[in-house]
Amino acid sequence: MKIGMVGVGMMGHGIAGNLVKHGHELTLLEHPGNQPLAALKAAGAASVASARELAARVDVLILVVTGSPQVEAVLTGRGGVLEGLRPGSIVIDCSTAIPSSTVRMAQAVQAVGSRFLDAPMTRTPKEAAEGRLNLLVGGDAALLDECRPLLQCFAENITHVGPVGAGHGMKLLHNYVSLGMVTLLAEAAACADRSGVASAAFVEVLAKGGGGGVALERIKPYLLSRDPSSLRFTVANARKDLDYYHQMAGDAQARREVAAAVLSTLDAVLAQPGGGEALVPELATRLAAG
Repeated sequence: MKIGMVGVGMMGHGIAGNLVKHGHELTLLEHPGNQPLAALKAAGAASVASARELAARVDVLILVVTGSPQVEAVLTGRGGVLEGLRPGSIVIDCSTAIPSSTVRMAQAVQAVGSRFLDAPMTRTPKEAAEGRLNLLVGGDAALLDECRPLLQCFAENITHVGPVGAGHGMKLLHNYVSLGMVTLLAEAAACADRSGVASAAFVEVLAKGGGGGVALERIKPYLLSRDPSSLRFTVANARKDLDYYHQMAGDAQARREVAAAVLSTLDAVLAQPGGGEALVPELATRLAAG
């Protein structure tokens, strides 16, 4: 298949590598935010400078961009995807986005005779490179079945969660829970530090009790040895995802008091010098500093 990609960042680079490895003809959009493309081009990938040109030459277009404003810009902006998209082609949005925006973008894609899935990811750049991402897919089940062999090039687990927009909704629910738990642990670790409780004891006791789990494992290397690499996700991105969740909960008229508290905590760190670029495990020391 002729595949196009917009967004070759830390996650997108791994996806692109696996698509090339599985023999797909891959074309990438040139963008300053991309990771270096030399290895992908050496493996056979091509690149173009225009989203419109990219859309006109591919069967499937995969988006891996930061969020809803970027998705909307690349699809509907001047010189964007919708100006070149061919009838019958497929857009797969693997970004993190607000579901109400996703529904509007799907309708715009369908209006030009093409099809749409939202398929946001969980896991990390390591699993992206290994072809072991989790995908949460919203859209028509038959279209997902058609695309499944392609998605299996870079995903280990593919879950159909409902109609268009449900994939992005599930991603926001997932990130609210996972990032919310890490933020809670970071705040507790900051309190432990200021109260004279040793980090090793803090981790050991939580791991043997009600605080054990994936969130603790993600933040543990930082608490014990100041290694933040187990969760390579910036505070700015975490704040963006929590803001998206807050908007989604508001649209659904759902309770969001706890979400608001997590968002406020991230805002406080974001206001510190360099806070946005800090990785999420570093919340522990930044919160301890006040």
